[in-house]
Amino acid sequence: MSEAIHTTVDAKGLSCPMPIVKTAQAAKSVPAGELIEVLATDPGSVKDFAAWTRSTGNAIVEQSEDGGVYRFVIKRA
Repeated sequence: MSEAIHTTVDAKGLSCPMPIVKTAQAAKSVPAGELIEVLATDPGSVKDFAAWTRSTGNAIVEQSEDGGVYRFVIKRA
C-alpha cells in the first residue's frame, strides 16, 4: 500500500452534500487501497464523511481541523 495521497478533493466553500458528491465522483477513479485527501470547510462534513465511509466501506485514516478547514484522508476500499 502506498502512503502517498493519490487524489486531493478541494471541497472548500461547498456545503452538504457537495463535499460527499465530489469525493464519491473522485473515488471512482482511485484504485482500491489508495488515499484520497479531502479539504472541506463545512462543519457538517465531519458527520457526513463518517456516515459515508461506513456506508461505502472506505475508511477515514486521518482527520484534522485547522483554521476552519477540515481535512480527511480516506483509504479507498
